[in-house]
Amino acid sequence: MSGVIVTNPPKARPRDVDALAAFGVATVSEAMGRTGLLGPGIRPVQQGVRVAGTAVTVLGWPGDNLMIHAAVEQCGEGDILVVTTTSPCQDGLFGELFATALARRGVRGAVLNTGIRDTRELRDMGFAAWSRAVWAQGTVKATGGSVNVPIAIDGQVIEPGDVILADDDGVVVVPRERARETAARSAAREAKEAATRAAFAAGELGLDRYGLRDTLKRLGVEYRTYEEHRAREARGESDR
Repeated sequence: MSGVIVTNPPKARPRDVDALAAFGVATVSEAMGRTGLLGPGIRPVQQGVRVAGTAVTVLGWPGDNLMIHAAVEQCGEGDILVVTTTSPCQDGLFGELFATALARRGVRGAVLNTGIRDTRELRDMGFAAWSRAVWAQGTVKATGGSVNVPIAIDGQVIEPGDVILADDDGVVVVPRERARETAARSAAREAKEAATRAAFAAGELGLDRYGLRDTLKRLGVEYRTYEEHRAREARGESDR
């Protein structure tokens, strides 16, 4: 496998990245029309951490972390390393030593569609990471690949310079050209949720606030007392 290392790709503006960092993954995905999420198999190795940064992408070979070494040189302040392989891989491609090198360069975290290891050390040093698996299996450094090219994880295309937002709920990708718009939409959504939260705290029901009683009626869902329901069951009447 040959490859290419692309240098200095365009990136989302730092102020837009920082604006998105104020919101959770769920809020940002909803603000983009329920898009951008990586699958539920990508999980954090820590809890209570949220990071946002610009993607430095890696396409490597399963069981081989050569291109991660090449990618470190391309990483800088505010980036997040995003790694996938040409076919499924759960080997521990990434660990404490890579995290040490990346932290020195101002990288905010890593997202790997593979395995990682040294998870305790990563937590102790405060380096945020999300991965497909945790496995101590080692790797080689023998096959070419690419850095800063478009990659796909769980059907989601990630371009170098896109915004990566990750927290306890998973990972979402915001295309760099949509970062400013998405931050504004996320702020509006959060304001709306704050009003709804206050209404729920005051006792209002979602059935009323969202107008769902009419939806239940349209779908043929009935209210029935316990006695009425048991009587229908005794007569053998089915609701299906």
